[in-house]
Amino acid sequence: MQKQRVFSGVQPTGNLHLGNYLGAIKNFVDLQNKFECIYCIVDLHAITNRQDPKQLKSNIFETVASFIASGLDPEKSIIFNQASVSAHSELAWVFNCVARIGWMNRMTQFKEKAGANKENASVGLLVYPNLMAADILIYKATHVPVGEDQKQHLELTRDIAKKFNNDFKCENYFPIVQPLISEEISRVMSLKDGKKKMSKSDDSDYSRINLKDDKDLIDKKIKKAKTDSTPIPTKISELKNRDEAANLISIYSNINNVSVEKVLKEFGGKNFSTFKSKLSESVVEKICPIGEEIKKLLKDEGYLTGVLEKGAKKADLIAKSNIKEIYDIIGLAKFS
Repeated sequence: MQKQRVFSGVQPTGNLHLGNYLGAIKNFVDLQNKFECIYCIVDLHAITNRQDPKQLKSNIFETVASFIASGLDPEKSIIFNQASVSAHSELAWVFNCVARIGWMNRMTQFKEKAGANKENASVGLLVYPNLMAADILIYKATHVPVGEDQKQHLELTRDIAKKFNNDFKCENYFPIVQPLISEEISRVMSLKDGKKKMSKSDDSDYSRINLKDDKDLIDKKIKKAKTDSTPIPTKISELKNRDEAANLISIYSNINNVSVEKVLKEFGGKNFSTFKSKLSESVVEKICPIGEEIKKLLKDEGYLTGVLEKGAKKADLIAKSNIKEIYDIIGLAKFS
């Protein structure tokens, strides 16, 4: 039986961190053994905010290197950058004409990113959920791994698919994509503030663990990570309102593939200095080899270019076939 198809996209921000690994890439690696997987570096999404052209290109290579170093296999999964497959943009325009303005105005991420000065935000930032829907549906993906912050956009993708199928009387043409939500994956929060997501944009480098950090730096960051003076609890319910403690325990749980209950059973009643030492060992063991491999791959731009070119050819074959069908459905034609 043919595997079902997974699509996911990652923005090329460069310098990926532990949150990116535990929140997305680690899951991508697991999924490639169960599904037909398409992983896209969504560089068109990145330009909704101004980018330095040279840095953007560098970030694309670093994202590919991070994927491969973390265990994604270009022979098992299609890995490519969005701008190399023009059907993404073509279908996004079609969806601009299918989706409703009211739908865009309800997107909470636009409100957060645009802030108080939304009249000065780019049009791309407003309508990029339509491009996200196009990214998924141009491949007729059946499943998308999502975190809490992407659920609304996936729901929009489902609404667009239903409206297109209904408007053009082509029932079931676009699949109603299903979310893949792993119970083991949780948002990785800042090491300085357990209420804030771990982010590259945070001013303090000590708020995050970068995939290219060495052992000494990881040790320092975990030692300095914010906690509280109360010992580690023995029950999950006792982690309530202890955001920093819950974050570190969640990181340990995820990186070691053990339940939070098991972590609390092992460390409950102990102080955080003991726990941080063990956490540091686990993070170093997992992340340092990835970081070393990223650095090695970045020295071979020819190899990374080859991975992107091969992936783009595979993706383009699927996307071109589907965009032709879509154009036929809506009455458009290409005479070249």
